[in-house]
Amino acid sequence: METHPLTLDDTLWQHAAPPPGYAGHAADECYFQTSGSEGQPKWVVHTRDTLRISARAVNAHLQVTAADHWLLTLPLHHVGGFSILVRAQESGSRVTQLTGKWDAHHLAAQKHITHTSLVPAQVYDLVAAQLPAPPALRAVLVGGGALSPDIEAAARRLGWPVLKTYGMTETASQVATQTLSGTEMAILPIWQLHTDSDSILTLRGPALAKGYLIEKSPHWHFQPISAENGLCTRDRVTLTPDGFLHFLSREAGTIKILGELVSLATIQAQIDSLRLHEHLHSSDAAVCDLPDPRRESRLVLAVSHMPPSAAAQLLTQLNQQLRPFEQITTAPQHLPAIPRSHLGKIRLEALRHALTHLSVSSPSPSP
Repeated sequence: METHPLTLDDTLWQHAAPPPGYAGHAADECYFQTSGSEGQPKWVVHTRDTLRISARAVNAHLQVTAADHWLLTLPLHHVGGFSILVRAQESGSRVTQLTGKWDAHHLAAQKHITHTSLVPAQVYDLVAAQLPAPPALRAVLVGGGALSPDIEAAARRLGWPVLKTYGMTETASQVATQTLSGTEMAILPIWQLHTDSDSILTLRGPALAKGYLIEKSPHWHFQPISAENGLCTRDRVTLTPDGFLHFLSREAGTIKILGELVSLATIQAQIDSLRLHEHLHSSDAAVCDLPDPRRESRLVLAVSHMPPSAAAQLLTQLNQQLRPFEQITTAPQHLPAIPRSHLGKIRLEALRHALTHLSVSSPSPSP
């Protein structure tokens, strides 16, 4: 990895440029690609003001001043990385960027940093290498997925001041963040949150994105987010009267791997298509997620009444269609039957239970 001090001026907004080929953007709009559940290219549309409002709220929560020094390890085309630049510009603090292949040892050697943002997999690497935190570090924001309590505790024992966060691209970064002195995620005061009878979260606030830009070749479609109605998320949470958020779960069928959204339904459709093509009608197959200490989740292919050679071929063909972080690295798992409802819907919880009972081996951590 290499270290690069960054100069914060108006050129920073170039990192949030519109997608190639889109000519309908306004001067103050900023674009961040996100994972569409249907697999189509999709961008979240912010403005400079929504990003600045979020940055000021995070700076106030973390007590960031011009004397502080941010370390940037996340890509600038993701809101998690870009928002660090906006926070630094708003506070007058410094930023150093680490570029090149991720190296936990290089991060730990940055003696003068006070703040940084990491994904859970990076925290996992710091803990696995037993690296102590730099002496000046005051806050490590952890987003992009759930941080295991065991990994969190191990990181804190090494001196890493990890703070769990809850947020999304649509909110320009964080909605709730652990306090510097506590263990719960405090809701930032710019957000108004409520939940329905199923605990599904809806949020409103001045840092909420304008909407989505979706490519439907050869045209672009803008899908607005109503400032009045807010954004109904995929997440189940509880909200406490004293202003804290407790994350419960993500809507069934959508998971995160290494901070990226993955739709199980989309992958299942690919499996079904491959089964049809290979004339595997008398057998069954399904994709499922299992917990992973580094990646948050990993995918497993379960099969039933399928010859081992056919199952291996199915896995090979499926991996050719999956994105790198979605790759299934364990052999197909053979079950007596894939648990399904009366209507044929895969019962994910029952499938997870069955696979856990098989003690599916976890692959070795990837760098």
